[in-house]
Amino acid sequence: PPDPRVRAARPADAARIRELQDHLRQPNPDLLEYGLAVGSALVSVADGRAVGYLLPVDAPNRPGVHLAELAIDPNYRREGRARGLLAAVIADATGPVTLQAHPDNDAALALYEGLEFEVVDRRADAYADGDALVLRRE
Repeated sequence: PPDPRVRAARPADAARIRELQDHLRQPNPDLLEYGLAVGSALVSVADGRAVGYLLPVDAPNRPGVHLAELAIDPNYRREGRARGLLAAVIADATGPVTLQAHPDNDAALALYEGLEFEVVDRRADAYADGDALVLRRE
């Protein structure tokens, strides 16, 4: 069943989502602003407040979706919130779902593998502190 804590981001969530973006290794503020403008972002809420978000982006020239950003407030981690956000996107995807992760992010990699993502590529120097793994779920 869908996670009842997950919903589409609303304009009132924007400031909080921008704060959450600070938890990312390599945030993309411009992409986030675009996602907020077109309404593609999802949030995980606690007490009516966004405590996590996922920013999926579609490519108009290919099927599927790329998960550009996923962040959960450290005080709300290990509660299944990232899994709930990911499951919502996977359920709506009409093609493969891709994402990028740091090779040292063991918790994230375990989550992605548990959701049947597979490592399909390694991008050298994608992050300021090293490579990125590209994961894909059909």
